Amino acid sequence: MRNSNRSISPSPPSSPRFRHGHSKNFTASGGGGGGCARGGKLRAADRIVFLLISAVFRRKGLLLFAPLLYISGMLLFMGSLGFDVASLQNAVSVVHRRLPTGSVYWSPQFFEKLWPFMEADSLSNASHNAVLFFLGASTVYLLCFENSKTKLHICYFKGLVVVRLMISAILFTRLLPLVKLEINCCLFCFQGFSELPESNGFLIIEANGGLNQQRLSICDAVAVAWLLNATLVIPIFHLNSVWQDSSKFGDIFDEEFFIHALRNHVNVVRELPEDVLQRFDNNISNIVNLRVKGWSSPAHYLQKVLPKLKAMGAVRIAPFSNRLAYSVPSNLQGLRCLSNFEALRFSEPILALADKMVERMLKNSSHSGGNYVSVHLRFEMDMVAFSCCEYDGGEEERQEMNIARERSWRGKFRRRGRVIRPDANRVDGKCPLSPLEVGMMLRGMGFDKNTSVFVAAGNIYKAEKYMAPLKQMFPLLETKDTVATPEELAIFKDHSSRLAALDYTVCLHSEVFVTTQGGNFPHFLMGHRRYLYGGHAKTIKPDKRKLALLFDSRHIRWETFKQQMKDMLRHSDAKGSELKKPTGSVYTFPMPDCMCKQTESVHENGNTTKLIYS
Repeated sequence: MRNSNRSISPSPPSSPRFRHGHSKNFTASGGGGGGCARGGKLRAADRIVFLLISAVFRRKGLLLFAPLLYISGMLLFMGSLGFDVASLQNAVSVVHRRLPTGSVYWSPQFFEKLWPFMEADSLSNASHNAVLFFLGASTVYLLCFENSKTKLHICYFKGLVVVRLMISAILFTRLLPLVKLEINCCLFCFQGFSELPESNGFLIIEANGGLNQQRLSICDAVAVAWLLNATLVIPIFHLNSVWQDSSKFGDIFDEEFFIHALRNHVNVVRELPEDVLQRFDNNISNIVNLRVKGWSSPAHYLQKVLPKLKAMGAVRIAPFSNRLAYSVPSNLQGLRCLSNFEALRFSEPILALADKMVERMLKNSSHSGGNYVSVHLRFEMDMVAFSCCEYDGGEEERQEMNIARERSWRGKFRRRGRVIRPDANRVDGKCPLSPLEVGMMLRGMGFDKNTSVFVAAGNIYKAEKYMAPLKQMFPLLETKDTVATPEELAIFKDHSSRLAALDYTVCLHSEVFVTTQGGNFPHFLMGHRRYLYGGHAKTIKPDKRKLALLFDSRHIRWETFKQQMKDMLRHSDAKGSELKKPTGSVYTFPMPDCMCKQTESVHENGNTTKLIYS
């Protein structure tokens, strides 16, 4: 016998915990022994299947295999488990391993395949239907016109869908004659002091970054000045290496209106008084610059900054961007709200042209009731370079991106250990959507070629090439360069923040706003629209991870893609009236801090300030 030389000493019994499912002998029937029903050994495939089934039905096995099965199913459903089958002339099929998802920019091939189906889509009045659909089946909106310049607020209420529709129709017809009256829905009034207490000194801050990062710094500075009982000097704008805009506060915002709007809350002056400046040898740089950490709490300002302010009479904080925590008491949130939504108004030259541009967009979209879609497109060279994503430009594109990265972020992307993974960035949703991808997404959501689209953007990377398919899908596409004349834009040339202010205003009054990349511009705009429209803003915020998988699915059908896009649209609508979380920004989520709330707060000197939101 083969086993005659083995020890015949009995082996210890196996643990009861591992006795089942770990035996090396299996039976296919109730008989004993190590054979199957036919007396032979189990085939290898049968053994594997048996092991898998046994593992799944055991608790630990189920925990291990359930996530794997789910992920596998999702990958198969999205078409990203990568094998392509090619049929040869001799009827032999060869399986080729596909490249990893995200490693190739397949969107142009995806568009070429689905374009005939987009054109042949039988949806009638798709853009109008999409706009109506985006109002949401679960919410009805009561229109409240603020004035005759097409500015409106939208309130919403809960109840059964049918009842909502009936009540909404009745109320709308009753309110229609009141168009010229000023009716504000959920507009707050922040009541301040009849006379401001004596100031502890002057606060000077330096706002850095682009338009909306500067906006954030300004509003936070107002809140900090109130907290410290300081006099705020009109913020200084730092010349940013990327934006390259030398505009001052008064070039972008209305200084006089800003000072007047805050007069009962914070004392604001245009510049330091002469006598104070002389104490520092007429040089602001001689004023101590306090290095405040990012997201500092109110307690930090009271403990560290206030004593120095009282001792020296003036302090500087530069840079000031993101120097106040998101989560602060309601009185400080109220100052942020007041500053951002009421006190900060664009300068007269910007407002004059922006109003004309909005009126022209409304006129151009008259076929859809004056409704137009605005898109914030982040596809400038610097944005593409910073994302470290690759498109279809090959080696020439890679060289251009390397030069752009070195020009704007000297050495940041060449640090030791830094690995650039364009494919991982794309799958992780970090790549800016190209104009082509934005167009396919909107067409899938139901906006057809008759939809008026306004694109807010800087200088698009290789605009002639990348904008062509978007214009093909939406012939009524406009930008600030087409809505305004060259003569009207001449005074804003080479001033990116002022041009961004024009884009901001046109997007603010659009029926639907589409954001394609993170940043202060969309975050501030979404919050401003929520505030302006009574809590709900029709904003499309795409799931870029899901889009990356869909655009990589070369065998997906148009109907399937369209259904996925409509699901994404519904999800965006559900997020339109989202409340602020404890760690959220009041600039993006103004509810409930800026709206529909009543509270009282006590200033540190004992005076009571009442915030009324109605």
